[in-house]
Amino acid sequence: MDEKYKPLFKTLRLPNGAELKNRFVLAPLTHISSNEDGTASIEEIEYMGKRSKDVGMAISAASNVTDLGKAFPGQPSVVRDSDIEGLRHLADEMKKNGAKAILQIHHGGVQAQPRLTPDYDSAGPSPITTRSFDETEPHHSREMTEDEIVETIKAFGEATRRAIEAGFDGVEIHGANRYIIHQFVSPHFNRRTDKWGENRYSFALAVTDEVLKAKAEHAGEDFIIGYRFSPEEAETPGIDMEITKILIEKLIEKPLDYLHASLGEVHSKTRTGKYAGTERIALLHEWIGGRMPLIGIGSVFTADQALDAIEGGNIELIGLGRALLLDHNFVGKIQAGRESTVNNMFDPEREDRYELPERLWEQLHDGFYPLPRVRSRQQSR
Repeated sequence: MDEKYKPLFKTLRLPNGAELKNRFVLAPLTHISSNEDGTASIEEIEYMGKRSKDVGMAISAASNVTDLGKAFPGQPSVVRDSDIEGLRHLADEMKKNGAKAILQIHHGGVQAQPRLTPDYDSAGPSPITTRSFDETEPHHSREMTEDEIVETIKAFGEATRRAIEAGFDGVEIHGANRYIIHQFVSPHFNRRTDKWGENRYSFALAVTDEVLKAKAEHAGEDFIIGYRFSPEEAETPGIDMEITKILIEKLIEKPLDYLHASLGEVHSKTRTGKYAGTERIALLHEWIGGRMPLIGIGSVFTADQALDAIEGGNIELIGLGRALLLDHNFVGKIQAGRESTVNNMFDPEREDRYELPERLWEQLHDGFYPLPRVRSRQQSR
């Protein structure tokens, strides 16, 4: 290994004492490859194993905690105890080479797709008409009842128990990317006038407390709890850095083991407000104040980009998403001194190169996710 990349392979001890073997994290990626009922498929398990093998921590695809929360076709489920057997195989595959295996727990809220839920239903903080994931037409989502909110909070706790029983090393609370926890924080999605609207942080904190309670009742101290969030959203009014600062201040008072900023580009800058023009990741790191590690992610496709992100001093861990779709040996190649051979371009004519589940390959081929792409043979003529 080139000496300059050694900082990427330093171990990291989390606040609960768990140790990560390096600074790389497999980011949660929507693979749409679970069985129709949400149980783990053989294809999904193999795919996750390949991308977990060299990282310090691997986070699963968003796994829905209630049937009403299903947001993607082929989404993993952690809704019922019958899901545990498949999840156990997934956890074993993710951690067999030393990675900490984390199950991301999720609810789509208004982004849940009626065609995928019981009774063709979708619900969140407030009524809204929106289009989600691969939908071609918008759907309407209703306002959740008080009882449904309480049931959903409890479902996150039950999902944590199932993750523990399946042998995962931890869970990540999905509070990002316009899904239910994000929605309750957001002025765009949450227009309620009850206690869940007057205090926009109450749902996120209640879910966090329920997850921590499940850990205390069913796991040891070394079970990892993380929280993912999106610092800003495009809508006005919407989540801005001032709202996120308050959320961070509340989260760092909890016994969490890391925070995970969902970013499209790791060095992206704040859009508006008094922090406009400042790198989001720098602000977040300052506000966390060393209380727990921060994962940064976004448009890292080379060894040097990963090193730059870590050596910038604003993150402790670097998340890899699309980079590990393009080359599941990304980390291993750096460690072996073969970083120049990392594949960081998508070739739509080379399905054999990437070892992806068929449905995920089709989405990448069709341009569903932004990726650096080679020109097709026809375009080159």
